[in-house]
Amino acid sequence: MAQTITEKIIAKHTEQAVVKAGDIVSPTVDLVLANDITAPLAIKELEEAGITGVFDADKIALVPDHFIPNKDIASAEQAKLLRNFAKKHNIKNYFEVGRMGIEHALLPEKGLVKPGDLIIGADSHTCTYGALGAFATGMGSTDIASAMALGKTWLKVPETMLFTISGKLKPWVSGKDLILYTIGQIGVDGALYRAMEFTGDTIESLSMDSRLSMCNMAIEAGAKNGIIAPDEVTRKYLASRVDAPLDYMSLLASDEDAEYAQSYDFKAEDIELQVALPSLPSNSVGISKVEKTIIDQVVIGSCTNGRLEDLRVAAEIIKGKKVAKGCRLIVIPATQSIYAKALDEGLIKTFIESEAVVSTPTCGPCLGGHMGILGAGEKALATTNRNFKGRMGHVESEVFLSGPAVAAASAVSGYITSPEAM
Repeated sequence: MAQTITEKIIAKHTEQAVVKAGDIVSPTVDLVLANDITAPLAIKELEEAGITGVFDADKIALVPDHFIPNKDIASAEQAKLLRNFAKKHNIKNYFEVGRMGIEHALLPEKGLVKPGDLIIGADSHTCTYGALGAFATGMGSTDIASAMALGKTWLKVPETMLFTISGKLKPWVSGKDLILYTIGQIGVDGALYRAMEFTGDTIESLSMDSRLSMCNMAIEAGAKNGIIAPDEVTRKYLASRVDAPLDYMSLLASDEDAEYAQSYDFKAEDIELQVALPSLPSNSVGISKVEKTIIDQVVIGSCTNGRLEDLRVAAEIIKGKKVAKGCRLIVIPATQSIYAKALDEGLIKTFIESEAVVSTPTCGPCLGGHMGILGAGEKALATTNRNFKGRMGHVESEVFLSGPAVAAASAVSGYITSPEAM
């Protein structure tokens, strides 16, 4: 029976040779993830159930990143609970402040994600890891508690939608623009409980940073997971990060006659730089259709666009310029390693000289946590993944989404624009 890559990975983690869309299965997991908001709920469930141990201390990752560094007493208590649990159970992959980063940038960087893995996390953007050819999806804290105890989970095998993107990208267009365009075409529920599989020569030419951005936002279309078959780009990315042999990657691809619920073909030449207007990621339009909109704040960072490639793009555009008067720019490298490399390359100096503020790694403003909350009537442009009403602060504020190129150009201009229009 022909299978998609998603079906193959799920089947590999069950006792079944083959699974098909709609099957209810109970697969084993390779990694269970939680953060400072979601882990405490899972820990409470474990303790109330009388569970005294975890299935494998090496296959659990705990990353305090949402309200970190602690913004108040409540967040400090949450982080303390995480820290104590990690110590009690000898959790190997617990990342303290100074060693941590935004979880969905940190885990791939640390080599904790491999092609063919099945990963679940108590965070909806766990789907990011599909960029490395893994099946990765977000779940609730109760499901995560169960997986921490048993090493297994349950799920319905999703149908798969195939997105083929072909051709050469326009200047400055990145994976963020491709996924915003895609969501704009199908809507925020266009892939509800389906796998979004991305392929085509445009995808093959993308860097791993851009691929991670694409799969990160599959959930913004309602998807169960996003996935890209591993290739030479994947192999090179993992070469210095994973000790295990990676020869099996060539086996991880959808069969030519695999069945898809829907298929889409997009031409890269039709996709310009994108901006998602308030207050849905699906309100995505080309930059040429965006009216001159004055903004109060720009955020460059998050698990979607806080990687080194993103910072390089932003710094290239900003270098030698100043952030516009009346606008503030917040730059958040996604991990300590990315921060250090950006420092070595002079990117941080460029941002500081432009009069931006540079933060330690944190989710911070993305979820309206801290480090950039909006007041009533304020408008922000962010490289984050959601722009729901009240997402970044006051319910009367507005958030626009873009990639790093538009964000950087807009910070300098004081209004939403493209680098080519500066």
